Amino acid sequence: MSAIGSGGRVQPARPGDPSRIGPYRIIGRLGAGGMGTVHAGVAPDGLRVAVKVIHPEQAQDPEFRARFRREVELSSRVTGPHVVPLLAADPDAPTPWLATAYVPGPTLTQHVLARGPLTDGGPYAFAAATAQALAAIHAVGVVHRDVKPQNVLLTPAGPRLLDFGIAHAADGTSVTRTGITTGTPGWISPEQYRQGTAGPAGDVFAWGALVAYAATGRLPFGAGAPDVVAFRVMSGEADLDGVPELLRRVVEKALAQEPGDRPTAAEAAQECAGLLASQVTQAASAGTSPAPVDMITAAWEIPAADDPTWQVPADPRRSRKRVLATVALAAGVVGGLAGGVAALLPGDTGGDPRASSSSSTASASPLTTAGAGRATASTAQGNGTARHEDRSTGSASAASWNRARAARGAAEHDVARAVLHDQSVEAQQLGDGVDFEPGAVRFHASRREVYLSYRLSSDEQGTLYAETEIAGSMCLTLRDVVLRQHPDLPYRTYVLIAEEEGREARVTWQDDFAAGTDCPSAGGGTGGGGDGAQDWQPGEEGLGQAMVPSTDGAEIRVADGTAKKIIAGTNGMRGTLGTDRVLGHDHIKVGFDPANSAMYVWSEYLRWNQGQVESWAALAAGEACRALVGERERAGSAWPYSRYAVAEIGGSGYLMVRWGTATTRGDCPA
Repeated sequence: MSAIGSGGRVQPARPGDPSRIGPYRIIGRLGAGGMGTVHAGVAPDGLRVAVKVIHPEQAQDPEFRARFRREVELSSRVTGPHVVPLLAADPDAPTPWLATAYVPGPTLTQHVLARGPLTDGGPYAFAAATAQALAAIHAVGVVHRDVKPQNVLLTPAGPRLLDFGIAHAADGTSVTRTGITTGTPGWISPEQYRQGTAGPAGDVFAWGALVAYAATGRLPFGAGAPDVVAFRVMSGEADLDGVPELLRRVVEKALAQEPGDRPTAAEAAQECAGLLASQVTQAASAGTSPAPVDMITAAWEIPAADDPTWQVPADPRRSRKRVLATVALAAGVVGGLAGGVAALLPGDTGGDPRASSSSSTASASPLTTAGAGRATASTAQGNGTARHEDRSTGSASAASWNRARAARGAAEHDVARAVLHDQSVEAQQLGDGVDFEPGAVRFHASRREVYLSYRLSSDEQGTLYAETEIAGSMCLTLRDVVLRQHPDLPYRTYVLIAEEEGREARVTWQDDFAAGTDCPSAGGGTGGGGDGAQDWQPGEEGLGQAMVPSTDGAEIRVADGTAKKIIAGTNGMRGTLGTDRVLGHDHIKVGFDPANSAMYVWSEYLRWNQGQVESWAALAAGEACRALVGERERAGSAWPYSRYAVAEIGGSGYLMVRWGTATTRGDCPA
């Protein structure tokens, strides 16, 4: 899990988030993952920080706590202009945490996907800075072990290397699971594939691949099944076309098959600094060469990231005061609600006998968190996703949305304003393509439903991710404003309505926000649940393990067979899915997470809309489930896998779409 976040986007704090961690005031979130949550914090002197807090349940695991303590120890050793510094930590706290400097900026992956590879002097500056960062890490006896584009932030002052989550000391001390190759396929050295050993030379190998990716925008060992990528790495088939000639020589040496034939990080840094100096002096008329860090800045042309001011609210909880204070922000949309101004007057219920103007009513009973998906019509059908369209007469529909009304009374207006405020913040974070019209929030008292209509560009690659974030934000807002502030209101379900040019309005999401289960979160990987898997939830760590190439013959055979069936089925549905090409192993992949006895299937094809992703996920879930049951029938108890998860992966994160447990063929989606 990155300890920084991406792009400087601060998400609103969620109910239950701490208001303070150590000396830091918590004002929002930067991200979440399998290890825990990263909060946006402010020090007493105003310094902005990223505070990484591990999940309480993981804090009870001695092995995980040892790994976290080790991460703190290692991170505290490392200093330098191109690493992210550790500021404070408490690995022995009941809920351990660490704080690093907040560094706004996209990851290398995000930059390449959005703008393409680095150009002009950019590759030279990138190579010099990241080699310097590795040299600083190796100088204190640390091996990073996870050098990859997602772990490099691009700031206006140069690249920053981050995340020592699986690093270990060069003396071989490690608390990673025995027998597991730690790392990400395509960024693992040949010797680590062959012997499972990872040293400083392995970091240099990954650095060579990293520089090639930055310069070309292509994965140097391509994509595909993990074992295929591993074969390319071990056979030396790196694609270096497009790497500047002088820089290519350094990269080729870094990608040597034998560790002893590679330069050290310090040697690579020195050579790249010389190449960078020649680039800078050629571009400048002055005869003097700047200092190394200045040279990097001189050749670096990454603009400042979107870095909004972190505002520290007087009260970090979601409250009626906060909502009323932001009425100016939402005035344009609130004005479209019936009786908008009059509803602000205390005691005005707008004729609705169930509305309450009191914000001091006793809170509802504490909410609990379940480990699986939400109770919806879709989970009742064995479908592990909370999103579904109008599949029964009891479900919400465009017709029920048309019959819903605008807010009445102070309590409902509190709800409407809170939803619109939080969604306007969400829209800013998601960028262009999301829009909320006046009157976007409607109420249907007899159905106990709150509706939110929005416009979302249908050709946006992040459609599914965006809709999940919109749903998650609305779920959290309604839990706070309805259940805690206005528990007398009848509403228990939220419904999202998509309005698209030239198409009829349609339901894209419906769920019970009062059920006590997790609200949706694209970043956190909780896209739904069900299928009898209430005791297990897929996530970032499991997906990461699934991406590690397997050496087990049965796993490789089952993964290959499953992938082929899913790919064939996907290509057979091109008309339904609207796919613009024949897909293959580069787009659809299968792997295993031994720790949780789970098979993961994921798609890296990003042109499907929400409905198409669901159609594909239904196919993939069915094939994965049947493959697991079939192998269990063949091998008996020797086959340990009984769970499956289907995910979509994109540049902005991942989304778990479906998951379940495969015990019998009757458990499998049709």
